[in-house]
This record gives sequence, structure tokens and C-alpha cells, in this order.
Amino acid sequence: MTMSKIVRTAAGWLFPFILVFGFYIVMHGHLTPGGGFQGGAVIATGFVLLIVAGSYGDISRRITKASLSGGETLGLLLFIVTAITGLALGGTFFANWLADGGLIFGNPVLFGANPGDLNTAGVIPIMNLAVGVEVLGALSVIVLYMLSGIAEEGA
Repeated sequence: MTMSKIVRTAAGWLFPFILVFGFYIVMHGHLTPGGGFQGGAVIATGFVLLIVAGSYGDISRRITKASLSGGETLGLLLFIVTAITGLALGGTFFANWLADGGLIFGNPVLFGANPGDLNTAGVIPIMNLAVGVEVLGALSVIVLYMLSGIAEEGA
């Protein structure tokens, strides 16, 4: 069963804005409330909106369970590699090896009020991104599996 043309069109228009807002929450997780899990859940909500607005057959052809599971695996691997890199560089597990290095995300934090510089968190934005991708994949796969059960029951 598909929704009306109005609902499908509105979902198509809202989807890019939901993605941008979700990635904003992920990347600003070290400065504002939010982070990888919350941003990943917001992005997954955008995918769920597309899934609910369209038919299961149409969506399952465009968004496959394998691609979402692959994204989930990619997020988990990025998280683990970021953590192990601290060991490889002579530090501890989950060492903040990018902090104060002058590289990306390595600017030192100034004393006083934080101006909101995204480049000050070390490995935290990378970990937020990894968690966001993992949560996006996991929640979207859950919804697709739930809908596949409904589609099989209705057939």
C-alpha cells in the first residue's frame, strides 16, 4: 500500500532537510547536546519517512538491507579503527591522538567561552560520525525487517 501523492512528495521534499539536520547533530555533538546516536536516529527517521511514504516493494529495491547492514558495519569498523589507532601510536586504547596536533580536529581549546570551533575535539567527531552511521544502518534495517514481515503476511 502506498501513501497519497501529497505524502510521497512531502516526504521527498523533507528528506534532504532531515539529512542535513541529522548530520549537523552528529558533527556538533562535542559542542552542543547531541552526537552520533542522536544524529543517527534523526537520519534514520528520514529513511523511515521514505519507507513509510512509499510502497515496501519500491523502497526495498532502492534501499536494500545489505547496503544498510554494510553501512552499519562500516560505522563499527571506523569506531574500532579510531580506538585502536591510539594504541598503534603509542598511546592508550581510545587515546585522543588528534588533539592538539594541529591536524584536522586538533586546534587547542582556548580558555574562557568556547566560540564553537568544530576543529577542537580531536577524535570525538570521528567517533560521533562512526556511531551515527552505525545507528542509521541499524535502525533502518530494523524498520525494513519489520516491514518485510508485514509484506509477507499481506501477500
